[in-house]
Parts: sequence; structure tokens; C-alpha cells
Amino acid sequence: MKKEEAGHNFLARLGKTRLRPGSKLATDWLIANGDFRKDKKVLEVACNMGATSIEIAKQFGCQVIATDYDEEAVEKARQNVLESKVEEFVQIQHANATELPFEDNSFDIVICEALLTMLPNDLKEKAINEYLRVLKPNGFLLTHDVLLLSEDTDELLAQLRDSLNISVTPLTKEHWKATFANCGFRNVDAFTGKMSLLSPKGLIYDEGVIGAMKIIGNALKTENRESFKKMFKIFNNPDNKLGFIAICSQK
Repeated sequence: MKKEEAGHNFLARLGKTRLRPGSKLATDWLIANGDFRKDKKVLEVACNMGATSIEIAKQFGCQVIATDYDEEAVEKARQNVLESKVEEFVQIQHANATELPFEDNSFDIVICEALLTMLPNDLKEKAINEYLRVLKPNGFLLTHDVLLLSEDTDELLAQLRDSLNISVTPLTKEHWKATFANCGFRNVDAFTGKMSLLSPKGLIYDEGVIGAMKIIGNALKTENRESFKKMFKIFNNPDNKLGFIAICSQK
């Protein structure tokens, strides 16, 4: 991994198309709980390569605006939308999650995966308040992030930040739920499980056998091996007390 290259960019470079802590399993839970229909207007924040937005458009035929702060991710997402032939339904644009360029009460559903963990706690709340603002009354917020399974995690967080080159700030289940409630959301429901971003089972579930083999092949190249080994170890060590949390809440 290049010096200071963020972990999600490193994994994308290896060929990982889904960069979420709970893999497609958590994303599918969010979609199942979001009351998606053709007439719903959807916002995805931090869409990365657009996989979730494309899936939603294909499954429900609803209008999706997908945003990301990373210009390279925006371009990749636009290419993927064209290749998937869903440009009629999905619009990709550059935007900052903490200053969304949309009017109040604009969307029925907001979905955001693997972003809030990467924000300091004050910016977490700023982003969540933005989601609340742009949601219509009774609209759904669907989020998916890294879960801490213990309060005693200083050493773990240091290792995680070192492996990802990002000052991540994951929370416990109680703290995640309290954060959404404190920002004004109700009916905060959570689904949790084991971290599966780099587990063998998770890789195959997300990428298929051929995709998983491609990622491992790239990871074993000399220039990538040390960084991948570090990430693989921390994400798959059962003593690390890391998991995923998917949360469905309502305005």
C-alpha cells in the first residue's frame, strides 16, 4: 500500500467492489427494512463505486441520487452506472456529507454505509443532522458501520487506524443507537454481526469465487503483501472485538 493510502482505496485497487464491514449481508438487511418502492426518492451518501445505488435502481426502479466526496469515486461510480445501464434512475454527484446540497424534506430514504465510522464524533452528528434535514417526515435513514464489541479498545483502535491510514472512530451498539436518537431519529433498530470485510467467507459472498481469487492474487504481490497482511490480521482476529452494525431509523 502506498504511503498514507486510505484502506478503502487500497482494497478497491486490489479489486474489492464492496467496501463495507458487514458485506452484502448488512446491505441487504438495510434494503429489506427501508420500505423501497418505485415512487420513493433515495439519497445515497458516500456511494463509493455506486454498487448499492445500482442494486436499488435495478431492484425497485426508483430514482436515486448518489454522492461521494472523492472525485475519483464519483467518476468510477458514473462509469459503473453507465455499464449497468441504470443512468435513467441513478444520478452521481460530488457532495460533502456534512453540507448536503439539497433542500429540506427532499428524500424518502437516505442510505449511508461505512462513512460515519471515519468521521470524528462531532462530524458524525453533523452528518446525521444533515440526513435528518433532507429526509421527509417519516423517512428512513439506513446506515452501516464498524461496531466495537467492548469499551476497552484503545490498543485495537490504534492498530485499526494504523492499518487503514484513517483516524476511524467506531462506536459500541449502545453508543451508535444513542447517537441517532440524540440527533432526533426514532424507531432506531439495529442488526449486528461479525466483521466480514476480509473474511474468506465474506470475500466470496461479496465478490464471488473468481473475484475473491483476483483480490487475493493482487494482495499477494510484493508491493501489496505487507499492508494486506496487516489489514487481514486485524479484521479476522477473533480477539479484536470488531463487528458490523446496520441501523434503520426514522425521522
